[in-house]
Amino acid sequence: MARLSRLVVPQQPHYVSQVGHDRQPVFRDAEDCSAYLNWLREGARKFRVAIHAYVLLPEAIDLLATPADAEGLPRLMQWLSRYYVPYFNRKYGRTGTLWGGRYRAAVLDAPSWLLDCCRYLEMQPVRLGAAAEPQEYRWSSFAHHAGIQADPVITDHPLYWALGNTPFEREAAYRHRMEAGMSAAETERLASALRSGWALGPEAFRSEMERKTGRRAGPARRGRPPKAEVVS
Repeated sequence: MARLSRLVVPQQPHYVSQVGHDRQPVFRDAEDCSAYLNWLREGARKFRVAIHAYVLLPEAIDLLATPADAEGLPRLMQWLSRYYVPYFNRKYGRTGTLWGGRYRAAVLDAPSWLLDCCRYLEMQPVRLGAAAEPQEYRWSSFAHHAGIQADPVITDHPLYWALGNTPFEREAAYRHRMEAGMSAAETERLASALRSGWALGPEAFRSEMERKTGRRAGPARRGRPPKAEVVS
């Protein structure tokens, strides 16, 4: 059976992830991370994809991105591979694929999940034991959101701006959200949405995504459909 195409919806945030082949490292040093971020910044402008958050892990990348049109996100990811994979292979004297198959993506309801997805991404290094605190990890967007250092890759989402009337208020509010943490149920819902590729949000949001795209945005309901009433 043919696999279902990714659900990509213009003007909606998407949680995007791509993992190295067999979980092998895709970033081995700071030069690799810098090169990828430079291409990410260039490609995001080229294909009109707003990057709201990111983390580069040794064996994976996670992004939170809003494409302006249906083609922007897949074209960006293809373009990044076209530049980064040859760079990586030349540098390390290797050949063949770098990524473990297609990237994964899940469209998110912004009011419900955008800020949670930001902090989920930026807490990944802590959850994986790569850092004790998110500010200790250089290759994520946390420094930008916490007011430590502006990041030219990032386009702030209106919901981030709504955290406060001044940069100080926004940054303090965001740091407070990070310190509050996320429940196991919240992190599992994000991870599950990414694995399945379904839209993440209230039922009304999923219904709207289905109306816009003409395809399912969530799993089919379980159980048999109700029997039709017999009229004598």
